[in-house]
Amino acid sequence: MITRSPRLLQRTDAVPANPIHRTESWQTQLSRAVRDPHELLERLGLDAAWLPGADAGHALFAVRVPEAYLRRIRLGDPADPLLRQVLPVTAETRTPPGFVTDPLAEAEHTPRRGLIHKYVGRVLLITSPACAINCRYCFRRHFPYAENSPSREQWQESLDYLRADTTIREAILSGGDPLASSDARLAWLVEELAAIPHLQRLRLHTRLPVVIPDRVDDALLDWLAATRLQTVMVLHINHPAEIDDAVIAACARLKDAGVTLLNQSVLLRGVNDDVAVLAELSEALFAAGILPYYLHVLDPVAGAAHFDVPDGEARALHRALRDRLAGFLLPRLVREIPGEASKTPL
Repeated sequence: MITRSPRLLQRTDAVPANPIHRTESWQTQLSRAVRDPHELLERLGLDAAWLPGADAGHALFAVRVPEAYLRRIRLGDPADPLLRQVLPVTAETRTPPGFVTDPLAEAEHTPRRGLIHKYVGRVLLITSPACAINCRYCFRRHFPYAENSPSREQWQESLDYLRADTTIREAILSGGDPLASSDARLAWLVEELAAIPHLQRLRLHTRLPVVIPDRVDDALLDWLAATRLQTVMVLHINHPAEIDDAVIAACARLKDAGVTLLNQSVLLRGVNDDVAVLAELSEALFAAGILPYYLHVLDPVAGAAHFDVPDGEARALHRALRDRLAGFLLPRLVREIPGEASKTPL
């Protein structure tokens, strides 16, 4: 669909906060994330009829929703676009043909523990197996993190791999969410990366500044500002209602530290498959100092088929979006195809 009215940022009926203090550390907020589907439904005032599906989906991929994100979800509305991203449903138990556990064939491109090398000039490091929030459409919801979570000693193998390949210009920290790691560990790793002469850029793919904005603290900013590497942070925001004042403030601090902010969204049925929502998202991103970068069609991961938007509809949405936005606000509509040298434009 491309004509449905958007859910705008005014969300006066969002869920009230649990007893949680703004002075709590991001680590405490992470540890107190909602991890029980029953609690999630109760907090949001949703009918108990959703419990069987929530339990079934949770058994396949655990619920995790931090308080700061929960507060942005509309009470009593099972169609809320933020809720749809985190609520397990019965549809996750059905896997139509073509939806698989490793949709990007990452297992074929893992020459070292925790290191994925698919593209020329850049490598991806699985820096943390954990996320602050478990998105139901996650393409790594089946990823074997236990086999790809190196200790500090084992990181030396990956660092040696990067040192030996002088064609590599960029190191990408991913996960899970790299910012779920401690700042001490991240500062050490980034210092090691910066000591490799041919590396020029550091990229972090993260959702933490969005779902727990307090993650952008002095310790994080210190090591980000200290590295010689050009630093890019790719955030993951799918709907304008995810951008509140705390997110805007966190992004301002990151920009002040010299970090370039980009965003990639996933086109999701029932979340942002609407041209007005996508246009508002691009405007809100740019107002927060974030450049819209990619709009991904869904990776065909088992358990997420109910989010799929067919390519023809995706192209129609993108064409309509192009008619509404300045060129620099238009994200590229892409698909990731295993074995291709880069993202494939649609």
